[in-house]
Amino acid sequence: MHTNADQTSLILASASPRRRELLSQLGLAFTVSAADIDETPHAKEAAEAYVLRLAREKARAVAARHPGAWVLAADTTVALESELLGKPRDAEEAKAMLSRLSGRTHAVHTGVALAGRHDEALVVRTRVTFRALSQEEIAWYAGTGEPLDKAGAYAVQGRGGFLVAAVDGSPTNVIGLPLGETLALLARAGVPLPWRASP
Repeated sequence: MHTNADQTSLILASASPRRRELLSQLGLAFTVSAADIDETPHAKEAAEAYVLRLAREKARAVAARHPGAWVLAADTTVALESELLGKPRDAEEAKAMLSRLSGRTHAVHTGVALAGRHDEALVVRTRVTFRALSQEEIAWYAGTGEPLDKAGAYAVQGRGGFLVAAVDGSPTNVIGLPLGETLALLARAGVPLPWRASP
């Protein structure tokens, strides 16, 4: 990990292994410096406003430690109607979330923010429809432990892929980082991309 950024540094302000993998697959050069902020939603805060606020706060917190760098942050939440479904505390809470999502369509919102050399943020929404799930399926999946650090209690890129009937919108958004929109943001900011010559 770099502590001092140079003028071509991209820093991912996230400890999420999924976001790290998505960026690494594209050959982007970056370092990781996770942000530690209070992620408690405000009263009656809408999903879009919540993820946008957290992404901006994470990016700005890390940018303050790394002057001269581009700092990329993201935050993802699941909304069923207007209720935010965060990460379940335990298997029982995961089962309750999955039971509510069963056979229904929900929205996955990700806020993506850049700070430091470029200040810009956006929100991407993807609609996800679950199959009608049996209690046995829900109990088995909750027992795998996979839902415990995932918003909405599932990982579409993992075992949880079997829960999903349809995805309307960016599939990588459901994993935690909408790649198309993120790359467009990085390009606007002048970040060197693998297929483009450095400025």
